Amino acid sequence: MDRPQFGAGARPAPRVASDPGLLEVLREGSLQVVGRLADASNATLYCRASRPGPDGSPVELACIYKPVRGERPLWDFPVGTLANREYAAFLVSEATGWAVAPPTLLRDGPFGPGMVQLWVETDETVDVVDLVRRCDDRLRRIALFDAVVNNADRKGGHLLPVPGGHVYGVDHGICFAVEPKLRTILWGWQGSPIERDERAGLERLRAALETDLAAQLRELLAVREVSATALRLDHLLATGTFPLPDPERPAIPWPPF
Repeated sequence: MDRPQFGAGARPAPRVASDPGLLEVLREGSLQVVGRLADASNATLYCRASRPGPDGSPVELACIYKPVRGERPLWDFPVGTLANREYAAFLVSEATGWAVAPPTLLRDGPFGPGMVQLWVETDETVDVVDLVRRCDDRLRRIALFDAVVNNADRKGGHLLPVPGGHVYGVDHGICFAVEPKLRTILWGWQGSPIERDERAGLERLRAALETDLAAQLRELLAVREVSATALRLDHLLATGTFPLPDPERPAIPWPPF
């Protein structure tokens, strides 16, 4: 798939998704479909979001747009909810302060409502298989995040190392089920103690769930799914350890990469 060339106004992915100007471009900018990710399970469109900047010059961002109408029905998730789950995962990511998910939001687009997410340019010199094999510390927080959101599909291709060292996680459409569904390649820390800084991130998330985050999630997910998320978080905080695989069900997605 050909990617567009972005001009001087193009902005790179930030380490932490806290730039309101960036989110404004994703939310308010016009979306132009440039191509499609052909190997994605659901309709995943590569787009250009553009909007005039403060000085009148265009600000352009590359992004991914997943329209709800392009979601493939799944037997174990309600139809038409994957975009909501992607956005809910971003909200949880932001509450931890870990920036696991790239900037993500819900908006209308050329093919109707859907999820829009900042396109992340990866560092091609980093071998994701090697990161997973040697249990790189940059993946620990992603493993904890997946345990909280009950990620049923953490594959190697969903880990995006970027220049500067940060690693993003993407494709969170099948998260937040009530039933245990954690399937991940990140089992390298199973049973290990949660470190102090990791616990601090989980506690930030727990505090956010006591304020407005729970209400935001209930607009995106079923009430039972929000409650189950809080219970998973409480369990991690109570045990103080990374989760163990469930011997009664598959623990690794297929294919794993």
